[in-house]
Amino acid sequence: MPTVLRIGPFRFHFYTDEGSEPPHIHVRTPDGDCKFWLEPSIILASNRGVKVYDLRQIEKLIFENQLKLKKAYYDYHPR
Repeated sequence: MPTVLRIGPFRFHFYTDEGSEPPHIHVRTPDGDCKFWLEPSIILASNRGVKVYDLRQIEKLIFENQLKLKKAYYDYHPR
């Protein structure tokens, strides 16, 4: 489970065996975890316990770091 980025209480990571799904990123918080699709657009895919305020903050961070997140994803899951 490679960690791609850590910002504040958020850990951005993915699982190496999920190459059959569209590009996405998992985010662990103190309250739970969520998953965002990275393509074709950034969309919340699932949420378990993450507060709405934190989801908005995470989404903003994903937009700001989307190139880095996609690169890391494709480094492990080539097209």
